[in-house]
Amino acid sequence: MDISENIKKYKSELPENVKLVAISKTKPNEDLMEAYNASQRILGENKIQEMTDKWESLPKDIEWHMVGHVQRNKVKYMAPYVSLIHAVDSLKLLKEINKRAKQNERTIDCLLQIKIAEEDSKFGIDAAEAEEILNSEAYSKMKHVNITGLMGMATFTDDKEQVRSEFKYLKSVFDKFREQHPQLKELSMGMSGDYQIAVECGSTMVRIGSSIFGERNYN
Repeated sequence: MDISENIKKYKSELPENVKLVAISKTKPNEDLMEAYNASQRILGENKIQEMTDKWESLPKDIEWHMVGHVQRNKVKYMAPYVSLIHAVDSLKLLKEINKRAKQNERTIDCLLQIKIAEEDSKFGIDAAEAEEILNSEAYSKMKHVNITGLMGMATFTDDKEQVRSEFKYLKSVFDKFREQHPQLKELSMGMSGDYQIAVECGSTMVRIGSSIFGERNYN
């Protein structure tokens, strides 16, 4: 697996307005440094402890994205450094992020995760719940979090039309929300298997892991 070649390939292929989040979970620091040396600065992890260990030992200009499901009791570990949290799925979690960001004198950007897939295993909230959070008095009082967009994961299927319809639906929700909340800029959708469809449907951020770093090492 030539990590730097893979990164160059994606960067040349993706439109300029689409950010590449290299998903580095389970990968050793030397692999991450290979990506870094290929000028990749946005890395995504799905476990806070692993991300924190990597943040401590790797260059400080890396932008760390938390892409996995977040447990509230772990937020404090990433609050000093995380750049973007992709999978916010409750007001309670947002309150915890705001509290921990305040303690670190930071503001943390967050995306609301909308459930668009058919599988039960995918986390997320529906569009109505997301709208409720955006319009809530509680959120309007939070000074240390910014909801900057939405995130979604399509159904894991070979049916490209189903994937396309799920991404189109998420884009329509995003466009509708932006009428009232013009600060929403990011639409994080698309992974190794479906990023091309996601980009066609209006994604601004794709999350690519195994196609850059090779298969994951789960021990």
